[in-house]
Amino acid sequence: MAGEHIDLVSEPEEMPEPVSEVEQLRLELEETQNRVLRAMADLENYRARVNRQMAEERKYAGIEFMRELLPIWDNIGRALEAVSASHNLDALVEGVQMVHSQFLEVLKKHHCEKIEAMHQPFDPNVHASVAQIPNAKHPANTVIEEVQAGFRLFDRVVRPSQVVLASANK
Repeated sequence: MAGEHIDLVSEPEEMPEPVSEVEQLRLELEETQNRVLRAMADLENYRARVNRQMAEERKYAGIEFMRELLPIWDNIGRALEAVSASHNLDALVEGVQMVHSQFLEVLKKHHCEKIEAMHQPFDPNVHASVAQIPNAKHPANTVIEEVQAGFRLFDRVVRPSQVVLASANK
């Protein structure tokens, strides 16, 4: 070791070149553009997922309503079986009246209500006139007959009532 010389100074390592400000900005811009593209892709995936979920919700939105209608279908079947077995028309009429009431209750529970038309003034927003008949008992344009019941869901008309109106006597 006496004759050996130990060089504590090693060869200089190659230092990375200092990155210019322009190069630094270019790298930041590229990184930002990549983040924007990823964010846009995430947003598009989110939109697609939400659209699929909404379509699924719309597709099956009426399932609870259908479940409430099925007992009515069952009761109609029972009424038909009962009348065919007994031939008792009074029982059939009573059964149909009960089913009719049950049906209206289910509609009402779902905010679908019958539009009252009889003896009401004609309202083109909820009535569709199918005829006019001279009538001295009621003022002109008063509903004197309901040909087909109308219904509204909340405040929107599902189907207008088809009505016959009184007209002035001539």
